Amino acid sequence: MSNNKHDRRNFLKIVGAGGIATTVALYTPFAIGGASKKVIIIGGGMGGATAAKYIKMMDSSVDVTLIETNRDYFTCFTSNEVLSGHRKMSQIKFGYAGLEKHGIKVVIDTVSAIDAKGKTVKTKTGKSFAYDRCVVSPGVDFKYDSVEGYNSEVAYSKIPHAWKAGPQTVMLRQQLVSMKDGGTVIIAPPVNPFRCPPGPYERASQIAYYLKKNKPKSKVLILDAKQRFSKFGLFTNGWKKHYGYGTENSIIEWVASDQGGLVERVDVKNMTLHGEFDKHKGDVINIIPAQTAGGIALATGLTDSSGWCPVQGNTFESTIHKNIHVIGDAAIASPMPKSGYAANSEAKVCAAAIVALLSGDKIPEPSYVNTCYSVIAPGDGVSVAMVYKYQNGKIVKVKGSGGLTPIEFNPKLREREVEYGYTWFNNITNDAFG
Repeated sequence: MSNNKHDRRNFLKIVGAGGIATTVALYTPFAIGGASKKVIIIGGGMGGATAAKYIKMMDSSVDVTLIETNRDYFTCFTSNEVLSGHRKMSQIKFGYAGLEKHGIKVVIDTVSAIDAKGKTVKTKTGKSFAYDRCVVSPGVDFKYDSVEGYNSEVAYSKIPHAWKAGPQTVMLRQQLVSMKDGGTVIIAPPVNPFRCPPGPYERASQIAYYLKKNKPKSKVLILDAKQRFSKFGLFTNGWKKHYGYGTENSIIEWVASDQGGLVERVDVKNMTLHGEFDKHKGDVINIIPAQTAGGIALATGLTDSSGWCPVQGNTFESTIHKNIHVIGDAAIASPMPKSGYAANSEAKVCAAAIVALLSGDKIPEPSYVNTCYSVIAPGDGVSVAMVYKYQNGKIVKVKGSGGLTPIEFNPKLREREVEYGYTWFNNITNDAFG
C-alpha cells in the first residue's frame, strides 16, 4: 500500500471517528413548526438510535418515537474483548437516557406488527403508534436449521452463538474460564452475508490471547463455511506472529469449507461437530449460524427471497412497502458490509432523506463511510476503511478511498490502530447514544 493511500485512510478515520464523515449528517435543520410529523423507529441498536437522534437534530418539530425491546444495548463490536477479559460487559452497555434528552420518546416494548397500509405500529403490550414514516432497524435473526441439531434452546443453554452481545457473551466467557487447560474451543463461522464479516476471526484472536496467557495447552479450531474471509492476510499473518499459526504448536487452526470446515450437524450431548469428512469434539463450541433480517422485517414482508430487505440506496426506503425505511444489518446495501459503522452511516443518510421527504424538500445527495477495526493481540490492531457514494441508482465504492492496514508489521502503526479503534468506539457510541 502506498503512503498516500494510507494517509487517506487515516484521514478518513480522523474525520469519521465521531460518525460525522457522512455528507448528509451536516444537513441543516428545516423550518420548525407546521403540521405534526411522526416518525416511529423500531430497534434501538446503532442504526435505530442514530436515526432517531439525527432526525430530531435535523428537525426538532418531528415527533420521534423509538421502540426497543431491551432497556440496555450491548455493542457487538468490541464484545469479543469481553471473551479475552480485556473488557467488562459494563463497558459495552448503553442506555437511552441520552436520546430522551434530545426529546425522543423511548418506549421499552416489542413490536408485534406493522400495518404498512394503515401506517401504524403495534406492540405486544397492546399499544398502537401512527406514523408518517417508519424506520425499521431490526438487526439480524438466525437460521438455526443451517446446522442440524442446533436451535435457539441449545444456543441459550449450552452452545452459544454470542452474535448478539449480552447474556450469551457472558455465557461464552464463563465457559472459557471453566474449560480445562488442554481443551479445544471450536468456532464455526457462517456463510456470507452475515453481521460483522471480520468478527469470528477477531473472536478467534481474542480467545487465543486468553488461552495463550491462561491455558497454553489449549487451542482454537475454526471450522469455516467459507473459503476465505475478511482481512484474511492480516489475520493469518497476525496469527503467525502471536499464536504460532501454521506450526505444530499453533494455538489457532483454520479449516476452509473445501477441507472439511463446513459444519453440517452438531451432537449436543457429546459436544461434537460433524462435517462431510470429519467430526470434531470441542470442550467449548461457538456456532455462529447463517443469518437473515430481524424477525419483524420478515413478518412485515420487507424481505425478498434472499431473506434481506431491498431498499433505495439514497433514502433506505423499502422497495416493497412505501413510507417504511430499513437500515443497518437487515438492509441490502452492498457493497457496504453489515457492520455497526455502516449502520451508523446509513442511519444518517436515512435521517436526512426522511426530514426532506416530510418537509417536501429535495433529498440531499448522500455519501457513506465504513471503518472496521479488529484487535489481533494487545498492541496489534488492523482495520479496513471505505467511502461510498450513490451513483446511477446504486451505492458504489469511491475509487481511491479507504484501504487496509499495511500487511507489513509496523509496531508503532499497529499500536495506533488499536488506539484509533478504541477512540472510534468511544466516539461512535456517544454519537448514537449521547
